[in-house]
Amino acid sequence: MINKFKKLMENKNIDGYVVPKNDEFFSEYSFPNRLKLISNFSGSAGLAIILRDKNFLFVDGRYTLQASIECGKNFKIFEIPKIRPFEVIKNLKHKLTLGFDPKLFTEISLKSNFRNVCNLIPINNNLIDEVYGLKNINKTKEFYCLSEIAAGERIVSKLNRLCSILKKKKIQNIFISAPENCAWLLNIRGFDNPNSPVPNCQIIINKKNIYFFSDSKKIKKIKKEIKYKKIKFYEFKEFPKIINNLSGKNFSIDRNSCSVFNKSIILSKFNILNETDPCYSLKSIKNKTEIKNMIDAHIKDGAALTKFLYWIKNIKKPNLTEIDAEKKLESFRKKNTNFLYPSFNTIAGSGPNGAIIHYRANKNSNRKINKSDIFLCDSGGQYKYGTTDVTRTVCFSKPKPKIKDIFTRVLKGHIAVFNTNLNKIDTGKKIDKRARFFLNKVNLDYGHGTGHGVGYFLNVHEGPQAISKYNNVKILPGMILSNEPGFYKKNEFGIRIENLIYVSKNKDKKFFKNLTLAPIDIDLVNFKMLNITEKKYLFNYHMDIYAKISKFLNPKEKNWFLSLI
Repeated sequence: MINKFKKLMENKNIDGYVVPKNDEFFSEYSFPNRLKLISNFSGSAGLAIILRDKNFLFVDGRYTLQASIECGKNFKIFEIPKIRPFEVIKNLKHKLTLGFDPKLFTEISLKSNFRNVCNLIPINNNLIDEVYGLKNINKTKEFYCLSEIAAGERIVSKLNRLCSILKKKKIQNIFISAPENCAWLLNIRGFDNPNSPVPNCQIIINKKNIYFFSDSKKIKKIKKEIKYKKIKFYEFKEFPKIINNLSGKNFSIDRNSCSVFNKSIILSKFNILNETDPCYSLKSIKNKTEIKNMIDAHIKDGAALTKFLYWIKNIKKPNLTEIDAEKKLESFRKKNTNFLYPSFNTIAGSGPNGAIIHYRANKNSNRKINKSDIFLCDSGGQYKYGTTDVTRTVCFSKPKPKIKDIFTRVLKGHIAVFNTNLNKIDTGKKIDKRARFFLNKVNLDYGHGTGHGVGYFLNVHEGPQAISKYNNVKILPGMILSNEPGFYKKNEFGIRIENLIYVSKNKDKKFFKNLTLAPIDIDLVNFKMLNITEKKYLFNYHMDIYAKISKFLNPKEKNWFLSLI
């Protein structure tokens, strides 16, 4: 199929074609997944450049090992940001002409990846779709409204807060291009993504109206239920017509989710303000209802996870595979009527597969879990109403001292993040150093961020907050993040300990509180390496879990859990 694709490039008189992971909504879980079709790479982030005589794939540190396994035969793999596409392209013999789909790229992504080292030609008909015969495959399940009990804030209140920001910045029109921000702002959800209840839609807001763009088949319910008179509904294809009819001088777009295609339409009439959509920051601060519902979801999720951990560590299963474990964990979650579906594809990696940071078991890679293996399981659920994400690493026999020491260093970093004095250390960049400190002391590290922001019954990954080497966003009360330091030894094992945490406040003091309620495998802990504060944390954490979920456990599960405390 790739040869057929290259013939099409010749017909278009281009040297190559750029294929991103995202779709036109810049969602993490894109549909269709064009990058996987052309490269076989199944990770959540990446960029391919298909040339007539060679193929390049650019992925971040989470995916280098996975990419080499999945597509190393046909693609040369580069790790970003260590090596950017422009650095590779500029070293080729002549200046290339590369085609791209303008609906799938933002101006900022083109500039950061390609600078001025090649000629970029927009091609409106996506070449992947042409070769693979992809038509406008669209899920037709209708969008729905969240009740105020679930959302915690009315639409009018959210719009007033947003409009206050727009007024201060003298913004006359704003294009909310990220569907998750539209979902938050209008208290709606949908079924367009496999792991998130995000409805594929976009909106324009000005003083007079809200212009809502989507597939008209999906909006019958919300048209009746949204109690806001100024909202008007349109098909995506009507976007240019609406832009042409709007008044004003300026238009604010989101630099990270407004496509080159849509930007060019807006630019034909308005002065553009390249901003960051204010909804990202507004959405990142969860209200009391959202926090309460997230706590409730994690109690349910914690019970399922604890039952799974007891099962996998104590029940004899001579031929258990990674896929078996994945299915069993989901079966525990499904026993709760509020569970909807996984919040991402479960990572169930045993032994060497655990070293692949975002591993996904399939028919070819699926391993039998051996007694001597270290087993890493990263999973999450979407519940009514809440989003979970948790990683636990477990052993089934006495681990080697070296592995225990590394696991304990990861645990110490995990505890250090939780115990951060947020009044003094209030950015993800500063907190990230605390997570890596104990590994760095012995020249070890991990190739991913320590934590990402998490949505409320939305995307499991969201910004602007994060715990990473590069994030300077202030950590504020109401924010939810993951806390997930790790370590990965290629071809041997992977270790990661992940909890979701949220920022609470008492008077003037800010501090983290755990959402995740799942025991940590003490068989992997070298207690001699823990200080009194760390031992106290582990004891109190397990006591807190037991108090909240013991009523869901059977006698054997309770006895096992009590042995951990």
